[in-house]
Order: sequence, then C-alpha cells, then structure tokens
Amino acid sequence: MGKQFDAMLPQHEAFIRQQHIFFVGSAPLSEEGHVNISPKGHDSLRILSPNRVAYLDLTGSGNETSAHIDENRRVTVMFCAFEGAPNILRLYGTGTVVLPSSPEWEELYPLFTPLPGARQIIEIEVHLVQTSCGYSIPFMSYTGERETLQRWSVQQGEAGLKKYWQEKNTKTIDGMPTPLGSNFI
Repeated sequence: MGKQFDAMLPQHEAFIRQQHIFFVGSAPLSEEGHVNISPKGHDSLRILSPNRVAYLDLTGSGNETSAHIDENRRVTVMFCAFEGAPNILRLYGTGTVVLPSSPEWEELYPLFTPLPGARQIIEIEVHLVQTSCGYSIPFMSYTGERETLQRWSVQQGEAGLKKYWQEKNTKTIDGMPTPLGSNFI
C-alpha cells in the first residue's frame, strides 16, 4: 500500500501541476453497472485548496462520471508520472456536478481558460490522497495537446453542441440519467 495523507501536500500539488493527463474513475451503485475510467487532457484541472479540486469537463461521447457522481458522489482522480521520477497519485473524494446553469458556475468557471466544448465542471472534495511507486509505468513523452475536440466544438456551435449533448450525454451506457440531461427535460 502506498503512503496516505488527509490532504494534498505542496509536493503533491506540484506533481499534479506537472501532469498533462489525469484519469477519473467512478461507478454506479448497481453491481450490474459499469465502472468508468475517463482520461482528461488540456489545462483543465484546478487545485482549489489542499482538499478541493475541480476540472472543466469537455464534451465527450459519454457522460458517465456526472451520472455516477449525481447518484453516489464517489470519484477518484489518478495522476501518473510518464516522465521523470516514478510516481502515482490518487485523490479519493466526493464530487459535485456544476452545470452552466448552477450558481457555483460563476465562481468556478473564471478559474479556467475557456475551452470550446466545455459542458460542466466536476468539483471534488478530497478526503484521501494516496501515493504509490509507479515503478512499472513506462516512459512516454508529451508532444502536445490534440485540438480535434476544440475544432469540432467550434464547428458545431452552441446549438450543435446542445443537440449533441441531448443525443449523447443525457444517459449513461447503463441508462442512468445525467445532470446535463435534466437541462433538456
């Protein structure tokens, strides 16, 4: 078992800020439901305090994390060192989905660089930080961000994005409703 902490220490925050990708894990309460792991890129995560982070969630083909958080609030964020010293860091916490129509949006959204395709913010109260070795993680070099989603989002425009969200992001693969879907009811 790795080392555990009640909050992020300055060295944890520094490590997180150096990463170009992070992974978000969530699951429904149902045993038949699917566990979801989503990779996240771009400069989309903000450390708000030693026990609070938020990330700008961009349009995707699914919207599992928000539905799982809406149902049970459980969420894990994982960072891996693909360059430099080996390290894996996990943030275990409870999440909240912040939609553009939510009052919290006005507080959180200005903290991010606006990105085309932003659909919601996931805010996480961290109750456990765990580090582990990462000795078996391969080296990989960062060469840049993919701009495909941004170009596609701009081409769709606001109306096209909302139509896509309504068609693809209102239910999970298990049929659970997402908070984003409540905007279309």
